[in-house]
Amino acid sequence: MTDTEKTAPEAAPAPEAEAAAVPAPEAEGLDARLVVDRGDFRLDVALTAGPGDVVALLGPNGAGKTTALRALAGLTPLTSGHLLLDGTELDDMPPESRPVGVVFQDYLLFPHLTALDNVAFGPRCQGATKAQARAQAAVWLERMGLADHVGARPRRLSGGQAQRVALARALATGPRLLLLDEPLAALDARTRLEVRAGLRRHLAAFEAVAVLVTHDPLDAMVLADRLVVIEEGHVVQEGTPGDVARHPRTDYIAHLVGLNLYQGQAEGHTVRLDTGPVITTTEELSGPVFVAFPPGAVTLYREKPTGSSARNLWRGEVAGLETHGDQIRVDVTGELRLAADLTTLAAAELGLHPGAPIWATVKAAQTHAYPA
Repeated sequence: MTDTEKTAPEAAPAPEAEAAAVPAPEAEGLDARLVVDRGDFRLDVALTAGPGDVVALLGPNGAGKTTALRALAGLTPLTSGHLLLDGTELDDMPPESRPVGVVFQDYLLFPHLTALDNVAFGPRCQGATKAQARAQAAVWLERMGLADHVGARPRRLSGGQAQRVALARALATGPRLLLLDEPLAALDARTRLEVRAGLRRHLAAFEAVAVLVTHDPLDAMVLADRLVVIEEGHVVQEGTPGDVARHPRTDYIAHLVGLNLYQGQAEGHTVRLDTGPVITTTEELSGPVFVAFPPGAVTLYREKPTGSSARNLWRGEVAGLETHGDQIRVDVTGELRLAADLTTLAAAELGLHPGAPIWATVKAAQTHAYPA
């Protein structure tokens, strides 16, 4: 071998080889496809979320929300699919080994333990000494505004206090996924208002993924960054609270956000509904669309109006009336099934009753059309 050969530098690795030697960054957050078969029911839901995201699962009773939450917690096994958290596969990991915290609907606090020891339970299970676990628990209870209740047992706590102890217990283990099952359902209306605001602050400070199940649209809108609506085991719509509220895609969602919703074919400013009637809109569209308008946009008359500027006019009949907040919600059948909101005085002046013939108008400017 020549001196030149001895001192010749080694060839630089090819760019491809160098790149291959660098490990790919670990994916953070939640990446799941939850498939669960239970008799005739099949849940098939895909969920993704990044650290700091708060996702709300909404849907009618029996839609699969709780089944999805239980599958994420490992309490219901997957039939197929996958469940990755921060790049780690959780499918075969037992529930107690998962970096997951759960706040159950009824909180399920240990009745024989104080608030301090309820919160210390998780750290103790992770190997902390009794003193270490209690010190961590005391910090969490102070964050929750419960420093004066560390020695109280669950029966001595109000509903709001018990909810905060349950949340502290779930967070004390440092979970990478926080699951909340109807977290405010057990509270009365006045307590919900206060606890909802506090829960929003704690979720905003949580640096991992949070998934909550709720049937209350207000809870979902206030607490979540993103809504996932499930019906009959499948995702029918997802997006930010504002987007879902403005563009409902099913009757269930429209009912939640208080809109009349229809589907049809658009030609310019005219939408011919699948059920027959026509709605005039301000948007100029073509093809399959949804059309929505709030019950408050509807004006009712006992006789066919002659001086109305509204572009939309339908004949109908009162199917029912009910109190809706400080107004009367009128259910109208006929050419177009719709809901209308009137003041109590307006309803009385019209002499409305089930079976009464009426005319309904809606201005084009008060409708909203968008692609289906």
